[in-house]
Amino acid sequence: MTIEKALVVGTGLIGTSAALALQEKGVTVHLSDVDAHAVRLACELGAGREWTGEEVDLALIAVPPHLVGERLAELQKQGAARTYTDVASVKVDPIADAERLGCDPTSYVPGHPLAGRERSGPAAARADLFLGRPWALCPDTRTDAAALRLTRELVSLCGAKAVTVGAREHDAAVALVSHAPHVAASAVAASLQSCDDVALSLAGQGLRDVTRIAAGNPLLWQKILSGNALPVADVLDRIAADLASAASALRSGDTDGVTDLLRRGVDGHGRIPGKNSGPAPPVPAAP
Repeated sequence: MTIEKALVVGTGLIGTSAALALQEKGVTVHLSDVDAHAVRLACELGAGREWTGEEVDLALIAVPPHLVGERLAELQKQGAARTYTDVASVKVDPIADAERLGCDPTSYVPGHPLAGRERSGPAAARADLFLGRPWALCPDTRTDAAALRLTRELVSLCGAKAVTVGAREHDAAVALVSHAPHVAASAVAASLQSCDDVALSLAGQGLRDVTRIAAGNPLLWQKILSGNALPVADVLDRIAADLASAASALRSGDTDGVTDLLRRGVDGHGRIPGKNSGPAPPVPAAP
């Protein structure tokens, strides 16, 4: 079983990037979106052709998390594809929505590519967006083996690496490695809102690195965070406790308290895999 025809529902950054990657591999891609302008732009960019109801091998649902179940139910009712997957950055709530709406779980493989940019929309899409990146798949015991194989083929065609994980485990993990960092970056960026021009004139690359992801779409991130609220809140509580302790240590002149946080930061940073999800390259010795 191979993917010859695919449908991408949602022509934002992720959906259009997946469509571009599939097109490069010779897959015939159909595009659908409630935003007619977004579909036209994605078509003009070479991501595929507008969908007119043809049946496909696989449908990729690239809509915000709270809409996944609704779109899945609609597509399955139409018999649009043999296999369905999504790219929502939370999994527990969309799966529950699909269950509530009576969706067929055997042909649905919940998914989430761990890739993105601070820009959004089809114009920001790139065919290599997923290259070497992890792509979480969260099948359950009812998932058909053929549907899982086809979804893993999609991941491979996009250049990503499939990682099978439970839905709850996934949501706890992305709270730590994606969602809470976005909130933390936003908090740092928000502190710049009222600063003077002198401070901004001294801004270097470090500040840009820390705040880059804060440029993401606030309305989309509101939906993401509300769908994973408790795990994100737990991580933010731990970060806030560390920051409060550091502030207290600085006020009291206890530099050891700050040094401990800095050292743990170095250790944590050292555990982050390299760009292609392999071990991080060694730091060269100082001359």
